[in-house]
Amino acid sequence: MASSLSTLRTTSFVLWRSVALPPPTLVLSRVQPGSPLVVDELPPLTLRPVPGCTDLFVLAASECALEEGGLYYYWFEVSASQPGRPATRIRITDPFATAVDWRVLASRPPPPFTDDERYPAAVVRWTAGRLVTADLGDAPCPLLAAEPYPTNLPTNNRLVIYELPATWARANLTGARDMAVGTFRDTTALVDASVEGANFADLDLLSTGQQYLPDLGVNALELLPPADSIYPRQWGYGTTNYNAPDMELGFPATYAFPTANRDLAELVRTCHGKGIRFFADVVLAFSKCHPYRTAAWDDFFIDTSDPANATDPDTMNSRGTGKRDPFGASTIRYARLIEGYDPVSGSNQSLYPARQMMLSTLERWMVDFQVDGLRLDSVENVQNWDFIRDFKNYARSLHRARFPASATGDVDARFLAVGEELTEPLALLSDEGSGNPSRARLDGLWHESFKVYIRRALIGDKHDDEPTFEATVRKAIDCRSFGYLDMAQAVIYLGSHDVEGFRNERLVNYLWNCGVADAARRAKLGFACLLTAVGIPMILAGDEFADQHDLFDANGNVTQDGGKQVDPVNFGRTQDPWRADLRTYVSRLIRLRTNHPALAVNDTTFLHVDLSEGKRVLVWQRGDPLAGDLVVVVANFSDWGTADPWSPASTYDVPNWPALPPGRRWREIPQDRDVPASGGGPGAGHEPIFPWEAKVYATV
Repeated sequence: MASSLSTLRTTSFVLWRSVALPPPTLVLSRVQPGSPLVVDELPPLTLRPVPGCTDLFVLAASECALEEGGLYYYWFEVSASQPGRPATRIRITDPFATAVDWRVLASRPPPPFTDDERYPAAVVRWTAGRLVTADLGDAPCPLLAAEPYPTNLPTNNRLVIYELPATWARANLTGARDMAVGTFRDTTALVDASVEGANFADLDLLSTGQQYLPDLGVNALELLPPADSIYPRQWGYGTTNYNAPDMELGFPATYAFPTANRDLAELVRTCHGKGIRFFADVVLAFSKCHPYRTAAWDDFFIDTSDPANATDPDTMNSRGTGKRDPFGASTIRYARLIEGYDPVSGSNQSLYPARQMMLSTLERWMVDFQVDGLRLDSVENVQNWDFIRDFKNYARSLHRARFPASATGDVDARFLAVGEELTEPLALLSDEGSGNPSRARLDGLWHESFKVYIRRALIGDKHDDEPTFEATVRKAIDCRSFGYLDMAQAVIYLGSHDVEGFRNERLVNYLWNCGVADAARRAKLGFACLLTAVGIPMILAGDEFADQHDLFDANGNVTQDGGKQVDPVNFGRTQDPWRADLRTYVSRLIRLRTNHPALAVNDTTFLHVDLSEGKRVLVWQRGDPLAGDLVVVVANFSDWGTADPWSPASTYDVPNWPALPPGRRWREIPQDRDVPASGGGPGAGHEPIFPWEAKVYATV
């Protein structure tokens, strides 16, 4: 299913959608990695228009006198196209480059252009008559395109996603705090016991013999945007080079040169070997310093703040409440229709350039890196829901192509495209009454309301939109009460990387800010809710051990400049005993969530609610009683507890406790112990309970 453009790029240097004259030129440099890096620029060569195309320029690599096995840097020199700027010739990165080197920038253009127009070199290797993806140095660059699909990966209804930022922190010898990039290699060390960390090699959990994520039990890793960005590594939002993995993530301090392609491929390969799916966070709404800003502005970008664009269909967000917000980057336009070459099909036709660019990019991530899921950032700022649907459907078609012909119906259940739109417009999930899933724009949404509701419950409050505390918990525990049709449509979480603003901070900071003294106990209760509720649980890296904020603004708040994107996860805190205890608790529940059949179905029943005498005890059951697969949660959201909770004779009795299916026994998961059926005495459903505690019983 290779696209026309990706096929053409294997034998030629190609620039699509450069329409300003004169034609683009190719600036090649022979590169010799080392210290110092040696870059020898070669005479420029002019690209030629493809017959019948006005927007496609090529130069066969065989005409460029390339050396076999040679590694080359290159730029395209084009006439600038930004509104209000002169048509100065500027060197840009290949918009479809699969590797870039930010250490080598194009020459500085004259004013009014700025350093934003100093584009990095694209990297390519010439071997056996082909231009191939290459990192620097002589290291091989084995991608995943030729590898069989790993059939051991979990289906969507058994996922627990781990959301990992790429900036980490640690304490240094003086007790202060260092920050560095958590590279692809460091992340691989979280997965594979035989791999040692790079920038964080001194962390115990990254030493050989440790495999943090498999031991935690999560089975999906969502890496905050792995595509290349001009921003010094924060979260990585504001993608610059969509087809290239981020150079910083492939360039640990111990490396002589970056190997981002190799290291990302190895990370995904390692995840798959451990039964962990890999999700890529994708930024479609805006881009920072993309080369098409210079080469073809009107085709790909729009200034939504310009009054002249007030009625342009690309200006307003999908909420209809305001203009699209690029957050300091440039807004990508998806409603501009032109006639020209389609990089996917290869035909000349009517098309939307930015849509086809993104579909071509999607092929790169789905094929070369075998991505198993997508999280689409800021969907309201993408605005164009038709494109969102095309993007999701194309991803699914590329995913299906990886399976053998004998694959079963689990094919679609092993891929997920989820959008982040915090108002949760369920119309994005609708098949419009067709019964055809391909009509839906997305497979799922971030279910922000779960976080809001459960956080209120953890401090004993009802949600402002609900009449009672009971209604708050009931609604939170089953995403279908919000209008979702299935658990796989809602990604639920206690916290996410969006930590800015009131009640959005990290979970433990939220509890402390609410005056909670027993934050660890309530965090456990929160995780019991998360991992037994209807939805796909997601955990922000560090919340499983109560990581906390260290950076705040002058008013003590987590803001855009005061901790939001620059206050990373600190895995060093896992050594604190109370945090390690929380992590063990969470790990046991994760394993229950990923393995027990009762939590892989939507079935949910509330068995008991007790709001008398200061109590707030709710009991819910997951699973099918007829199948014998049950999980029952006894959750106490109050300061009340049984009189002597350490005494087996001091019990809280749950009426309507389900009968134990034949051949099964009850096991209480957080304390990792078997519990007898009560038989009229102490046992499952008739045990002591502490304040702010959840007991989670499962049939085994």
